[in-house]
Amino acid sequence: MAVRKREDELFPNAAGIDVGASSHWVAVAARSSDDPVREFGAMTDDLNAMATWLIACGVDTVALESTGVY
Repeated sequence: MAVRKREDELFPNAAGIDVGASSHWVAVAARSSDDPVREFGAMTDDLNAMATWLIACGVDTVALESTGVY
């Protein structure tokens, strides 16, 4: 069985989102943005701004984390 090297990137254009009731924290690769971790609100305008930023950062995969039911 081949062992994956630690520096191999499986999803180089991925982002992570910590979903919250009032705000969402979003992280992208450091090379994608000068400010790679941002907080967005939970309202429609905020979510649209998040989507625009993720597209501008070249994100094509997103992983969500949430402790609630959404």
